[in-house]
Amino acid sequence: MASRSGLASGESGAHSPRIAERERIALARANRGDEMDEGISKEERAALVALIERLREEHRDLDAAIAALSDAGQAADRLQLQRLKKRKLILRDKLAMLEDQLTPDIIA
Repeated sequence: MASRSGLASGESGAHSPRIAERERIALARANRGDEMDEGISKEERAALVALIERLREEHRDLDAAIAALSDAGQAADRLQLQRLKKRKLILRDKLAMLEDQLTPDIIA
């Protein structure tokens, strides 16, 4: 089953180079721990939202690929299944981090 899981390794798929660059900058900024709610431009915020949506789509694709591979029940694909599950967990963690960076801190 073909999935978009290969796109997260640095390829931008059908995105234009400019959008891919904005997504890369947003991800790098989030990884550094910069405050996303202060000093972020609308363009950077839009790039971050686009990146989150793309990662969510990849997460769904991985979920479908895992389900299909599990249903096939082939013992030889056990290693591939483990790799897909690990990739899905990495994506989930990255999504949580990016979504947290997008949400402003509220001081109670």
